Amino acid sequence: MELRDIEIFLTLAEELHFGRTAERLHVTPSRVSQAIKKQERRIGAALFDRDSRNVRLTPIGRRLFEDLQPMYRGLCEGIDRATRAARGKRQVLRIGMINANHQDLRPLLDAFEARHPTCDLNIRHVGFNDPFGPLRAGAVDVQIAWLPVQEADLTVGPVVYIEPVVLAVGVSHRLAARASISYEDLADEVVMGGARPDYWREALVPRRTPNGRPIPAGPVVDNSAEMLPLLSNGEAVSPVHAHAARYFPRPDIAYVPIHDAPPARWALIWRTTPQSDLIQDLARTAHRIGPITSPELEDHAPHP
Repeated sequence: MELRDIEIFLTLAEELHFGRTAERLHVTPSRVSQAIKKQERRIGAALFDRDSRNVRLTPIGRRLFEDLQPMYRGLCEGIDRATRAARGKRQVLRIGMINANHQDLRPLLDAFEARHPTCDLNIRHVGFNDPFGPLRAGAVDVQIAWLPVQEADLTVGPVVYIEPVVLAVGVSHRLAARASISYEDLADEVVMGGARPDYWREALVPRRTPNGRPIPAGPVVDNSAEMLPLLSNGEAVSPVHAHAARYFPRPDIAYVPIHDAPPARWALIWRTTPQSDLIQDLARTAHRIGPITSPELEDHAPHP
């Protein structure tokens, strides 16, 4: 079994979604499907039960996942250690990110790397379907998550990034040409769901408008691959973080400021156990340089 095929299998076992797996690994869904079929032919049994709506591990697939995951992780860590040694690096700090805008965080990352020239910073993708799972499992050491985070076993550290919230809509939608909208406007729309845990959904999309009208909950999605077609065809709208307009521009999607939405705040979080010196120093560095403000927030800041 080729290493790439093992990676595809393990990722699909975590995501349980062909589209999300393809997006995470930067391959096509057909490549994912081909790799799984190839493995199933070799083993002689189905690894996943799948239909038009769900993907589930079979008992044999679950056993294979449990056997392969620690070996694959050990192999990757061994390669990482050898690579770091060849480059004169002796430490690594793995940072989990749901958001894709790590370039916006360069002031923080560069300041930390300047203090720790022998440490590699590895950015790891974290999916919406299990946002805190990799941190709890030790697959990442520290995570950047948008607030609030209300998990008893996780510590919330300093805020590192602040940005506005905008509404993503199809370009033909009635709100697309507006200079800005209010949460009040969402009472007349179907608003996409999917943010987990529930308090994330409530922070991004209140259940009621400022005047008390209910905001209808629409289709539940787990990632942008599922979200974009629903936005494009006008089936639903969705509040999103403003960096999406720069990192995921599309001719069929418009991003409209929500003028009464409080700015979104992203913070460092880590497991509430004795932290490593690297995590503590990353937090101290974040405190020292202060929160980074997004270009969108600076554009909308009041001028003296």
